[in-house]
Amino acid sequence: MRILVDKIVIFVVSLALYLSGVNSFYMVVPILTVMIISALLSYLENDKATLALFVFYLLLCLRFNEFITFIPLFCYDAAFMESKGNYWLLSYFPLAVHYKSLSPASILLTAAFIPAAVVLKNRTLMLRKIEKEYHRIRDNATEISLKLENQNKELIERQDYEVHLATITERNRIARDIHDNVGHLLSRSILQVGAMLAVNKEKSIADSLKLLKDTLSEAMDSIRVSVHNLHEDSVDLKNEIQKLINGFTFCPVTLRYDVGESLDKNLKYCFIAVVKEALSNIMKHSNATAAAITIVEHPAIYQLIIKDNGTKAAYNKDNGIGIQNITDRITSLKGNIHISTENGFRIFISMPKQGVERMAK
Repeated sequence: MRILVDKIVIFVVSLALYLSGVNSFYMVVPILTVMIISALLSYLENDKATLALFVFYLLLCLRFNEFITFIPLFCYDAAFMESKGNYWLLSYFPLAVHYKSLSPASILLTAAFIPAAVVLKNRTLMLRKIEKEYHRIRDNATEISLKLENQNKELIERQDYEVHLATITERNRIARDIHDNVGHLLSRSILQVGAMLAVNKEKSIADSLKLLKDTLSEAMDSIRVSVHNLHEDSVDLKNEIQKLINGFTFCPVTLRYDVGESLDKNLKYCFIAVVKEALSNIMKHSNATAAAITIVEHPAIYQLIIKDNGTKAAYNKDNGIGIQNITDRITSLKGNIHISTENGFRIFISMPKQGVERMAK
């Protein structure tokens, strides 16, 4: 755009010099010729073509002195080409040849305007280079900024995951300690009270021991429920799926996991069971060399996608207990399942959040 503006300015100045010294019926011919050749130079943008047209125009100037005042316009194109030659200096040759046929003022102004056009071209090229360097630096800075943001996001997600994993591990430890220590003590106490009931015949003491046994049994049931809930809450879906993948040696499996919040325990066990069954089917019935598992959360649904690149696909929805078990698990949670055999075996499951939440209640 700057080059176009520069050429328009040079053309206007050259046209003013031309009109001040020419008064002929054919005065429009040089103007049209200059516009056509200049347009070709702008369109081609090739050093060889530029040099050829520049020499051609100099020959026109040698034959017709009416073209001389427009020489600065072509010096602008011929200056600072990649060939590094100062070809624009040749433009003084027509001035020397026709210095007698032109007015001194026209010769001097044209001669002075030639280096001005070259300086203008140099300035424009420098500005373009600076602008290009600025854009490069800006793009690099933007790229670095995005990389740092992504790395920071990954670090935060990793930190959150490690905190979540540590919390789950601690829950497991607490549940295990309660089961191994408190649970065993309560069980032993219940047995001891039962033994005392068996040997004690006094009714008043027996009633008290029976009440104590019922209380201990109630406490044992409460602890058993608490331990069970702690264990279920401590199940990490991503970790469990990764364990299944690590133990699957039939072919490489990639995992994409993008779930922002803790899932309901029913959904966790459902997805774990589906992945187990799907991996087992891949190993038994597929010739796949790669498989992929995707678990993502959307605003209204959870998605589980399991696919492989196998070429053998003999799926029949009416046969196979494993596929039927997967379907039953999904439908029990109000989910949808679609199985396709095009371009490999593919299981697509969508689970509405409302259905899962309703089942949890």
